[in-house]
Amino acid sequence: MIRSMTGFGRSSGQLDSCLFTVEMKSVNHRFLDIHLKMPKQLMNMEDKIRKLISKSISRGRIEIYINVEGDFLTSKTIQVDWNLLDQYVSSLQQIQKRFSIEDNLSLQHIISLEGAIHIQEDTISNNTLEKGILELVNTAVKELLVMRKIEGEHLASDLNQKLTLLSQINHQLEELAPTVVENYQDRISKRVSDFISGKIDENRILTEVALFADKADINEEITRIHSHIQQFIDSLTSNEPIGRKMDFLVQELNREANTIGSKANDSQIAKNVVELKSIIEKLKEQVQNIE
Repeated sequence: MIRSMTGFGRSSGQLDSCLFTVEMKSVNHRFLDIHLKMPKQLMNMEDKIRKLISKSISRGRIEIYINVEGDFLTSKTIQVDWNLLDQYVSSLQQIQKRFSIEDNLSLQHIISLEGAIHIQEDTISNNTLEKGILELVNTAVKELLVMRKIEGEHLASDLNQKLTLLSQINHQLEELAPTVVENYQDRISKRVSDFISGKIDENRILTEVALFADKADINEEITRIHSHIQQFIDSLTSNEPIGRKMDFLVQELNREANTIGSKANDSQIAKNVVELKSIIEKLKEQVQNIE
């Protein structure tokens, strides 16, 4: 069954005396676009998290939030930039000497010097904790997929209804197609007859009608619409991501409808084309959210 690109997943668990919560939400996107928001101590896990998600999801904008409550396992170290500090002290001493400043350089001054001293928090390297976090992410992914599948079932039902309407209108066009040429022949015969008092050059009429019939022939477009609709229906039962294929089929359906509208010089066909394009536009809106 098809899957929607809209969904939400959540999981939480106690790991190393901390409560970890993973929340994921997804919306439609042309490609797989993953955005992670998590403590910087977990940044070394980013690639593994992305790979885990991409195994199950092929399209959509995925936003992941990983929150931690409690004393998180981190390693903090003080880093001193000695080269920068040497430059600071040397410059300060020169300033004192140049301007005869008596104030002594204190430890408080040194600590406040920008970039000279900073605290570094190292990323985690706990395999057990990392495994637990990945399991929470995987659980959230599964929950998100369940919602995307449910949404996909609703989309499939709606698409089936619209495809049924498309088939009905296309069948009406198929029935109307032969009458376009017949009606044109009647109209042109009547006009010529009115002008020449009943004397009609049948060969001239038939030639004119044949030219019109060639230009106004919509059978090829009708056949292609039938084919596109059938491909659409077949795709609804596919287990593979078919959003891009459906998007292409919608474009083709719209192209055929436009061609019919420009070819057929008939008010009833024009009315059916308007209905056809209206349904295709609704299909397009729905297809935008299919994986």
